[in-house]
Amino acid sequence: MTVALPRWVRGLSILLLCMFLGSSIQAQERVITGKITDSKEGTPIIGATVTVKGTTIATSTEVDGTFRLGGVPADAKTLVITSVGFATREVAITGSEISVALTSSDAALSEVVVVGYGTARKKDLTGSVAQVKEKDFNQGIMNAPDQLIQGKVAGVQVLNNSGQPGGQTSVRIRGNSSVRAGGQPLYVVDGVPLDGRSARPGLDARGLGASPDANPLNFLNPADIASMDVLKDASATAIYGSRGANGVVLITTKRGKSGAPKIDVGTQVGFSEILKKLEVLSASEYRDALSTYNISGSDWGGNVDAMDAITRKGLFQNYNVSASGGNENARLRLSMGYYDQEGIIIKSGMKKYTANLNGNFKFLESKKLGLDINVITSQVVEDIAPVATNSGFEGSLIGQALQWNPTRPLRNPDGSLNIKGGGFPNANINPLAASEAYSDNSKTTNVLASVSPYFKFNDHLEYRMLMSLNYGTGVRRTEIARWINIPGVENLGWGNVQNNELTTQQITHTLNYNKQLTDALYFSGTLGYEYMKFQNKGFGAGAEGFTSSAIPYTNYLQGSNQANRGIGSFADPSSELQSFFGRVNVNWLDKYLLTATFRADGSNKFGSNNRYGYFPSLAAAWNISNEEFMKGSTFFDNLKLRVGWGVVGNQEFPAGAAQDRYAYTGANGAFALINVANPDLRWERSETFNFGLDYSVMKGRLSGSVEYFIKNTTDLLFNFEAKPPAPASRYWVNLPGEVINSGLEFTLNWAAIEKKDFQWNVGIFASFLKNELKNYDGPAVLTGAINGQGLTGAFAQRMANGQPLNAFFMGRFLGIDRDGAAQFEGGDPNNNANRFFVGNPNPTTLLGFSTTLAYKKLSLNMNMNGAFGHDIYNNTTQATLAIGNLNNNRNIAKTVFNTNLLESTANSQPVSTRYLEKGDYFKMANMTLSYFIGDIGKNFKGVNVYLTGQNLFILTNYSGFDPEVNTPKPVDGVPSFGIEYTPYPSARTYMIGLSVSL
Repeated sequence: MTVALPRWVRGLSILLLCMFLGSSIQAQERVITGKITDSKEGTPIIGATVTVKGTTIATSTEVDGTFRLGGVPADAKTLVITSVGFATREVAITGSEISVALTSSDAALSEVVVVGYGTARKKDLTGSVAQVKEKDFNQGIMNAPDQLIQGKVAGVQVLNNSGQPGGQTSVRIRGNSSVRAGGQPLYVVDGVPLDGRSARPGLDARGLGASPDANPLNFLNPADIASMDVLKDASATAIYGSRGANGVVLITTKRGKSGAPKIDVGTQVGFSEILKKLEVLSASEYRDALSTYNISGSDWGGNVDAMDAITRKGLFQNYNVSASGGNENARLRLSMGYYDQEGIIIKSGMKKYTANLNGNFKFLESKKLGLDINVITSQVVEDIAPVATNSGFEGSLIGQALQWNPTRPLRNPDGSLNIKGGGFPNANINPLAASEAYSDNSKTTNVLASVSPYFKFNDHLEYRMLMSLNYGTGVRRTEIARWINIPGVENLGWGNVQNNELTTQQITHTLNYNKQLTDALYFSGTLGYEYMKFQNKGFGAGAEGFTSSAIPYTNYLQGSNQANRGIGSFADPSSELQSFFGRVNVNWLDKYLLTATFRADGSNKFGSNNRYGYFPSLAAAWNISNEEFMKGSTFFDNLKLRVGWGVVGNQEFPAGAAQDRYAYTGANGAFALINVANPDLRWERSETFNFGLDYSVMKGRLSGSVEYFIKNTTDLLFNFEAKPPAPASRYWVNLPGEVINSGLEFTLNWAAIEKKDFQWNVGIFASFLKNELKNYDGPAVLTGAINGQGLTGAFAQRMANGQPLNAFFMGRFLGIDRDGAAQFEGGDPNNNANRFFVGNPNPTTLLGFSTTLAYKKLSLNMNMNGAFGHDIYNNTTQATLAIGNLNNNRNIAKTVFNTNLLESTANSQPVSTRYLEKGDYFKMANMTLSYFIGDIGKNFKGVNVYLTGQNLFILTNYSGFDPEVNTPKPVDGVPSFGIEYTPYPSARTYMIGLSVSL
């Protein structure tokens, strides 16, 4: 007898059976996660394929080298990992999490390089991107990251504007392309674009002049930096749109690594001394000159060296400690640093305190939700020497020391400072007294904080948000004692307090998709939105007429005469930038690569008719070495041809330039128009073509690139005085004309010897550049201010059609005639009719050379850099060491005193080729000898000791302090280039260092 079951019972039974079978089948499958890295560098490998052996179940690694492989059968035994440029690896499945390190004879091809808003494999690059890793950084006293890559990247020039600790640098990527807007590259730290300014207040000291600016990167600790990627061409920088015209430098800081907690400790101590002293007359030579010229009253009977009196051996110490650790789901790194550098000029130096905390976290069982945090904090304390960029004939500290009469004692017999007032010959300022009378202290605090949550929808699609705040504040307290004989200060005293604030806010949303769509096609894409807001404000108070020096003037400004006090404040208009951007990368068969980017930037800096700018780029590459006809080649490991085009912009000029702006005049509470609106003001636009060939031969032992670029900059931004009937104000316009930069770059890395106990590596970075202003028919633009006695309003450079930017424009010096008179072509060199274009401050050749020799545990690393084909104007000699000084109780340069042909002391010293010199140089930037001790016992790991020498020697014919110089000498805000004016001298440094892990 058969009993029929009710239909609902049968249905329920079938459902339960299906659920049981499904769960049984599912139980037989599993999920495996892991990470693929490069065995040599430990860096993640992006795009590696992970396959279950004998099946089609596969996935690829993400940008951080991680993968998640689902549906793995329970009986699967082996995973196969493949990646172009690496040896295939088979790994036994022993658990649910696997980490694998791949090896390769040419692992560099699959290294991950940071690009705008993401990363990419080197083999997928189509633009001009150069990466410098920590192991290749320059060694020595490095107070800012830009110095780490000097001479390390073809086409990049890094100049130290001042030897002052913490001084600013000039960085030019592929030449100078802007007449008026900023020429510095855009710096991006861990995805956060920087403002490009320092919060340290500027200063124009009473009677001395303006001091050089601080380096805006001082807040970063070089010991915390893992790598720096330089984006050079528009196809690489267009993703940054209106801020990418001068190139982009991406700075990546160190991150915590998975594993047991680890402590890294590093320390450096050493000293610095002046690199070069200018040759001036000694006391005996000075007496001979006085006798020869029959000058009396200037021999004071002494024998002094004023430069020796104000210089010293500056001690240096640097300590860094970091702790890191974690696992794949939570990693942390905390670092702290203390940097203390005494300047080679007395009463100058810099102390820096830094702390960095970053973490990477993954949440949920699927680990799809993540969070990255980063906090960089620092405080920089500076003692700033009285060295100015625009001082008058009295000079700032260096000029005062150079021209001090060597027969005149700096101190009186009783030990007091020798100070004399009144007119000549007693108006000269004792440099030792000036140093004692001057106090200039700055404290700059900076916080760069970012938080970045992200969610991975699957193995290929990720959304990420980045929110950041960069806040900097600077306080500067300056005073000059009333007893010093500086005009405008003597018998009064002067004090000044200033405070500045810089704030940058950012929010960025990005959506990234990366997938190996087919065996032949790899696709990645990025979409993004970004909003940034920049604010700059400050205030200050100053006073003169103090009755006592018992306490610092800045502590009782209210004690001065009320009529001699003043206060001021400012707040620049907020600058806002709203952007939409996207990028697509296609890789077909690892042979044919295509990258397209587009960015739309909206900025309130520009006129109402041109608020948005659009910046496209397109680049392609052909991996020739992967073609069938190259498969049999045993010579080429990699051969890739690249071509790129793109448009970028430049908006590095004052906020509010396109709108009416008013300022408080202080006269009866009135306001005045200082800037006239221009609704048609638009972006400065740079269009670049780039052609490159990357190569690697002999199993990767010889590699490098050859590149040609041409860059055309138009819509040149400039600032003029408004024409009547407009009130006295300024007016921003786009000038007609084009700035053309073109050049050829070479990079070569050669592993010359690779043996077990002996290795020798060589790197060469060369570029050949040309710069020209074309099709310009606007008014004459002058710059390059020249300072010194009788040189008020003088200039040395002019922008003109057919000339390079900042071309030297001056009289031609013909020599000294029999009567000792200076001769100039055409007569008066100050007459424009008798001025000529005579020189170019822009180098036509840049060269970097590095080499490493290693024998067992001993290694020697040398880095050299140089520039050629340019001129430098020596305003130092002109202003402070000319022959006329003998009439004024001052010293002169040795080269000026020629007994065979006496020059008249009445000669004027106009701007002329007399002081224009060839600036060619090649410098031993740093040399390090290290010994890797290795592990000591169970606790001390990787112990390394080293000796470093910095600026050991320079090969040059330039007679000034250092051919690597750029004293800012603008006229009406127009940047200058290639002028030396009594700068804070460069230093030679020796130090010993130790690094160890615990």
